[in-house]
Amino acid sequence: MAALLLLLLALCCRGLQPADVHLYSNRYQGDQVLRIIPSSHVEIQLLKQLFQNMTVDLWQPSSTSYINIGSSVDVHVGHSRTESLKAHLQQAHIHHEVLISNVQKEMEKQAGHRPSRKRRSEFQYDYEVYHPLVEIQEWMFEMNRTHPHLVDLFSIGYSYEGRPLYVLKLGNRKRLHKKAMWIDCGVHAREWIGPAFCQWFVKEAVNSYQHDSSMRRLMNQLNFYIMPVFNVDGYHYSWKTDRFWRKTRSKNAKYHCRGVDANRNWKVKWCDAGASLHPCDDTYCGPFPESEPEVKAVARFLRKHRKHVKAYISIHAYAQMLLYPYSYKYATIPNFDCVETAAQNAVSALYSAYGVKYRYGPASTTLYVSSGSSIDWAYKNGIPYAFAFELRDTGYYGFLLPDALISPTCTETMRAVRAIASGLLKKCTS
Repeated sequence: MAALLLLLLALCCRGLQPADVHLYSNRYQGDQVLRIIPSSHVEIQLLKQLFQNMTVDLWQPSSTSYINIGSSVDVHVGHSRTESLKAHLQQAHIHHEVLISNVQKEMEKQAGHRPSRKRRSEFQYDYEVYHPLVEIQEWMFEMNRTHPHLVDLFSIGYSYEGRPLYVLKLGNRKRLHKKAMWIDCGVHAREWIGPAFCQWFVKEAVNSYQHDSSMRRLMNQLNFYIMPVFNVDGYHYSWKTDRFWRKTRSKNAKYHCRGVDANRNWKVKWCDAGASLHPCDDTYCGPFPESEPEVKAVARFLRKHRKHVKAYISIHAYAQMLLYPYSYKYATIPNFDCVETAAQNAVSALYSAYGVKYRYGPASTTLYVSSGSSIDWAYKNGIPYAFAFELRDTGYYGFLLPDALISPTCTETMRAVRAIASGLLKKCTS
């Protein structure tokens, strides 16, 4: 009865099907993505001023406060502003290049001219294309139905717009009181490769259980909590209206701007460095910690299961990095040696697939300082291994990673996550 009720709720929240969605009314026709590399503080200040005056969509870094000398700045510019921005950059002799010459065309390769089709089992489900929210939810029910001995589906709450927050629990049910690993994907709506990986992980885990002894050992000795789409409202909106939406979709009483950065809303050094108090910014921390029902629901679940959850993994894009605490300060975590070894093993396992190189280290020094992040919260709440992956690529496609790269990206990431999970079965002392 509970599963039937959940299914009815999912169907109530049906969104647009892929065939209806991919064009976005041609709103991105002629838009470009530029890579800019400032070489001085003067150029940085000029960039900040230009971006403020022109209203651009910053891809990397996520805020102008993170712009540094010699570091790449990837920015999505509307077609009506591209020539003006280029002219300003040329006049100021600021190095820049075009990464994507027509955003609309690149999007059509990704979200596809593909027919909407019903899938009756996971064997017919295409893991090498991106899926809208309703298809992912239907897939979750199907996995639960077809693998009852290994998969358990449940909801941990509801989003701001009332969508269920579904989680899949994977593992051999015969063993009780096992260690557990949490994996969430889709915290930031536009990072579509995240939900694609979470689905890939589940598929690989259940399909290889019988013939892969190492995966069987992991599933027998650990539980995996998988949340394929953390930010369900934002993800749905990224398919329906704005492909590059990042935040949640909560409303603000004083501003027309909607949403909160779900990775700045956690109760750990909330709204300090690397977060914004302005509701219109992409790194807006929210009116208070855990203001977002999605964040609150996951925090509540992890607090309840903190005795068993030994690893927390959040899947993001893009940068090709594996990050661990701290994010909010330049300091070394107490169990640094164990976490560093786990990260090194994960990155080596990932590299073994296709030779793709990932940087790894503390988030504050490897990427940038940010407060209110999920990995810092998880670590502060007793989860000893907390990681954030930044998947492919390093900017050539950015958030528009093509369907053709889903399989290699997920295959290599699977190796990394399995390496971390295997490490949980061994004792490590810092």
